Amino acid sequence: MAVKTLDDLLADGVEGRGVLVRSDLNVPLDDEGHITDPGRIIASVPTLKALSDAGAKVVVAAHLGRPKDGPDPKLSLAPVAAALGEQLGRHVQLAGDVVGTDALARAEGLTDGDVLLLENIRFDPRETSKDEAERLALAKGLVELVGGPDGSGGAFVSDGFGVVHRKQASVYDVATLLPHYAGTLVAAEVKVLEQLTTSSERPYAVVLGGSKVSDKLAVIENLASKADSLIIGGGMCFTFLAAQGVPVGTSLLQEEMIDTCKKLLEDYGDVIHLPVDIVVAEKFAADATPETVDADRIPEGKMGLDIGPGSVERFTTLLSNARTVFWNGPMGVFEFPSFAAGTKGVAEAIIGATAKGGFSVVGGGDSAAAVRQLGLPEDGFSHISTGGGASLEYLEGKELPGIAILES
Repeated sequence: MAVKTLDDLLADGVEGRGVLVRSDLNVPLDDEGHITDPGRIIASVPTLKALSDAGAKVVVAAHLGRPKDGPDPKLSLAPVAAALGEQLGRHVQLAGDVVGTDALARAEGLTDGDVLLLENIRFDPRETSKDEAERLALAKGLVELVGGPDGSGGAFVSDGFGVVHRKQASVYDVATLLPHYAGTLVAAEVKVLEQLTTSSERPYAVVLGGSKVSDKLAVIENLASKADSLIIGGGMCFTFLAAQGVPVGTSLLQEEMIDTCKKLLEDYGDVIHLPVDIVVAEKFAADATPETVDADRIPEGKMGLDIGPGSVERFTTLLSNARTVFWNGPMGVFEFPSFAAGTKGVAEAIIGATAKGGFSVVGGGDSAAAVRQLGLPEDGFSHISTGGGASLEYLEGKELPGIAILES
């Protein structure tokens, strides 16, 4: 990646300079508004701390969720500001708006080393607008917070890998207006993904889960010809099973994708591996009674909620000698203890491969959350990504706008 990095910016000197950082602080919240997985906040700290310690006036832009009609109190970054302050060991101000009077007043009052978090960037609809002029107008407002009306002296650091596949104002357009740099997190993520796509040691295993085949279709098509084994679990496995003519009961099924799955099995049947047994239940609930059945014997009226122990054993064998592993998506409903064993078992197999010198990447999103929720050691994997969608699009071979603009 031929871009300037945070180290380049720090070498130029940032003391007293305004620096806008696009972070990915899109953490999950429970019904009371408490953060349930602070992984992305923790991952954002190194870049922010380095800038603050070097005396920059740091302004952070980030989003939370998908607010539909402007500001939504439930999606305020207030709990994130508090958690970020704890991680940084310093007070983090939260602006009451995005680029309005409060944000501008607070930005003007920053002293060297201060950190200001803007309110949820998506509260301003221009952030995600398809209209370039609207996005650029918001970008200019962001630039003014760190460099005055003309942006002189300001800089932009892209450190939200989870959003670099989006052409949005705080991701793409600001980089057209300010000197731009890749933060620690973005630089590390791209380096890892380059390794996955260009110099993968073999055997190369890909483990895909999650609910929908359509979400992973492009990455399946792109990696099936490159991987030695492509393991499929989670809700998406039932569409593949249905493509084999197997009954799937009331399991999650994308009927419109059955023919596509048939073609994939015809073309890559020697690479694609499906579960041999399934943990089923009568309902989607934590207190549902689990029952393990053969993958081709799912009873009518029951749904698959996890892969079974036989599948874990089979997948563990496939993974045991892997030198490179990419994992994206849980094997089952890991949030329910009765249906978490499949995800945990496969994760432990990946940890085992890593311990033997393999290179493993957890592709963000639910997989990263599962690692933490199931009490697995994060250092058991070579890299845990913060950007599920961005990771997948990179591996599909797509250009990521937020990375491409940094190269300009």
